[in-house]
Amino acid sequence: MTNPRWKVRPEGSTWGDWGPDDQLGRMNLVGAEQVKKGIAEVREGRTFCLSLPLDLPGGNVLSPVRFPPALRPVIRNDAPYFNYNWREFDPRFPDIAADDAVLLYTQYSTQWDALAHRGSNFDVMGDGTDVPVYYNGFRAGEDLTMDDNHVTCAHKLGIENFAAHGVQGRGVLINLHKHFGNERHDVGYDDLMRVMEADGIEIEEGDMALFWTGIDRMILKGAGNPDPAIKKACAVLDGHDTRLLQWISDSGVAALISDNIAVEAAGNPLPDDYCGSILPLHEHCLFKLGVPLAELWQLCDLAEYLEAEGRSRFLLTAPPLRLTGAVGSPATPIATV
Repeated sequence: MTNPRWKVRPEGSTWGDWGPDDQLGRMNLVGAEQVKKGIAEVREGRTFCLSLPLDLPGGNVLSPVRFPPALRPVIRNDAPYFNYNWREFDPRFPDIAADDAVLLYTQYSTQWDALAHRGSNFDVMGDGTDVPVYYNGFRAGEDLTMDDNHVTCAHKLGIENFAAHGVQGRGVLINLHKHFGNERHDVGYDDLMRVMEADGIEIEEGDMALFWTGIDRMILKGAGNPDPAIKKACAVLDGHDTRLLQWISDSGVAALISDNIAVEAAGNPLPDDYCGSILPLHEHCLFKLGVPLAELWQLCDLAEYLEAEGRSRFLLTAPPLRLTGAVGSPATPIATV
């Protein structure tokens, strides 16, 4: 299998499996059958909002380069269009109006990562030269661009592809907090298998897997001023566990979602002789498999409900914004049980 952009694909990747120009990756598996499977899990018609307020976590403790949304008024007639009194401009009109704009860091709070969020240097032409590429060989500098004014655009693999496709199907929640509490624990393959067996959880091809760790409760308790210790609390997936990565490949899971900061362990010390991705689960999922990741979701209420009901599956509706060219997006996901 070859492609105009690549002659060699990463070992174990899905590049080209859904066509030479595929931009959806494993989200291709989330279609009509998965929607019907999700709907079949609905018993009560009760819904859970799975988004944090988008001004949380608060500050930039969790990420030094991302900041809360900043709302500003639209300007109309050289005046702020907020509590705008039309009578001041035309006495015939009694209207009061408000309109705003927002500076929004797309991955500050509850979010989806686009496949354009993480790439790697890889020898796609098999000529001994590494090239900076993303999923399916789309090129940095060609398919993802930034001009001299720092205007960016993912012409390929942007988050709008997931929005247009529709993100709705069967969600399966794995309750890591139940087993590991608030202490930091790097969850490897053996841990995950024990948890899933103990709780009778099965993941099938096309399912979206959600991992509740308890970080969301800490974020909510922080009320916009999170304790820095949160960065080393609760369970995280161990992206350096190759058997865990292989499970992601073999399971056919369509997306990995968590209430924590990065799904996987981030910031752990690495040996001096280590050579590899800083975030190997990100590389494996976004770059190789086309499995989207989602982070900082509010899962606690849903998790408690499912635990009380002895359930783990539900209908998940979670489209990102149809924001052309973005590499991530806020979301307001809904679980229906």
